[in-house]
Amino acid sequence: MKMKTWRRGGVLLFCFVLAGVFASTVYGDEGDPPARVARLSFAQGKVSFQPSGETTWSEASVNRPMTTGDRIYTDPGGSAELEVGPFAVRISGATDVTLANLNDQLMQLGVGQGSLRVTVYEMPPNNSVEVDTPNGALVLQSAGSYRVDTAADGNSTQVTVNAGSLQITAGDLSKSLQSGQAVKLTGTGPVMASDASVPPPDDFDRWCAGRDQRVENSPSVKAVGPGVPGDEDLDSHGVWTEKPDYGRVWVPSDVPAGWVPYRYGHWVFIEPWGWTWVEAEPWGYAPFHYGRWARIGPVWFWVPGPVVRPVYAPALVAFVGGPGFGVGIGIGVQAWFPLGPREPYNPWYHYGPHYGREIGAFGGTNYSNIHYANREAAFTAVSGEAFRGGQPVQQGLVHMSPDRISRAEVIPHPEVSPSSRAVFGAREVAAPPVRAGRYVGGAGAPAGLRTSAPPPREAMRTSAPPNTPPQVYSHNAPGAEGSRPGGPPVSPFPRVFTRNSPAPTNAPLAARQDAYRSDPGRPLEPQQMSNLRQGKPAGPTHDRENPPHPAPQHTQSKSSSSSSHGDNKKH
Repeated sequence: MKMKTWRRGGVLLFCFVLAGVFASTVYGDEGDPPARVARLSFAQGKVSFQPSGETTWSEASVNRPMTTGDRIYTDPGGSAELEVGPFAVRISGATDVTLANLNDQLMQLGVGQGSLRVTVYEMPPNNSVEVDTPNGALVLQSAGSYRVDTAADGNSTQVTVNAGSLQITAGDLSKSLQSGQAVKLTGTGPVMASDASVPPPDDFDRWCAGRDQRVENSPSVKAVGPGVPGDEDLDSHGVWTEKPDYGRVWVPSDVPAGWVPYRYGHWVFIEPWGWTWVEAEPWGYAPFHYGRWARIGPVWFWVPGPVVRPVYAPALVAFVGGPGFGVGIGIGVQAWFPLGPREPYNPWYHYGPHYGREIGAFGGTNYSNIHYANREAAFTAVSGEAFRGGQPVQQGLVHMSPDRISRAEVIPHPEVSPSSRAVFGAREVAAPPVRAGRYVGGAGAPAGLRTSAPPPREAMRTSAPPNTPPQVYSHNAPGAEGSRPGGPPVSPFPRVFTRNSPAPTNAPLAARQDAYRSDPGRPLEPQQMSNLRQGKPAGPTHDRENPPHPAPQHTQSKSSSSSSHGDNKKH
């Protein structure tokens, strides 16, 4: 299979500045969130989803952003696709895959069973792609197409390199594969490798090849860059054109009369970003997480900006509220509007100075003096219950008068704690037939299962030195996913060999609820999540909110809290 190597950057939007050095861990040296996430871009048949740190499963929702610790399972006959910057992960039926680590340098997948294919359109500098299986850790070293087939019992894995090169490690075993080579790995201690023939393409391969062709031949990918998930979906749903003052823009062609951005979809709550928009439009992922929206007359268009590196945002909107905003309408009304080009974006989650520069956060801005171009034209208000419950916005729309819209104040985030539905994003389903278990391997553990105590958290690395022995993680304690009080994070996938330590999973939702109630609507800061993983109380927030929440007219307690947050983010 001949692969096309892309040599383009991602998108830099009007709200971004030039990129610098990427964050080195999930939260980065400055506590930065990752600039890269995975998009569930396709799901067919029954596909189940499990958020990081949880034991409950739900229906997988297309367009949902996924990040470290999230897990999906496809039933027999099903299939799914994840888009991750310049990478694509296609998943066949009866397959269990976990995002063991996903940040700006590393995509690490844990495969418990089943078949997947990874396409690397481009391997950016200092990036690594790792696929961990029960029979060896696979490090993909270049652009190409790679297939992994792991038996349901975990006793064997076939690795096929259709294009590219990879390195296999498992205990004392170290083996390189090049284009047109395949190998079968059997056992776990020791692991045996035997050369295999590259199998002829099957239906799964042909489906993957068709998905690759969509990307490689997409005019939108060429216009925006392969680092933005979902840009190929724009091809069949709109047109590219030039607009004065904006440059090259995309105009959707199949929206209903009266359509406005950020009104057709629902809100979910994903750590570390908090409230996150999940669009109903099949083409909506790129235009709602990158770039800005503008309009001329009744025509809305998406402005991606110049082609540089993309930085993911959960939603490029301004939330509004303030004293008396919902009086006479209903308690807990939540409202927002899309940001236009050049308007300041104020993240409502923790970030450091580097991330702030990249995404265009403007600390100290007086938001009351900003004229927002889309405020009146695309103002959306919804009932608090619909918002909190992750329900479709259209089911809970609230009409607001022009006078009330003009008086509403920009606030840092909705003061609404998420329901479990907003965390899972869809209805709960029965657990699929996958194994649960616990983290038992240590850094530098030899091949085979080791049951000694895990290393302390500070020993966990994002990138292992070339000669670091592989580690082994095991699933052999049902129900032990997530975190253990007083202990290290737990591996959320079946026993696999790894080159890099999986990143910590989130603390379970049940452990986070008290922190959410004490500061409604705010996602946890890194030190709070770390405390919860260790079985401690989350502790106070450190960041100042920008702008501060307006003080309610009926109480002074919130006023004191708001004043303590100040006017700017503190890092």
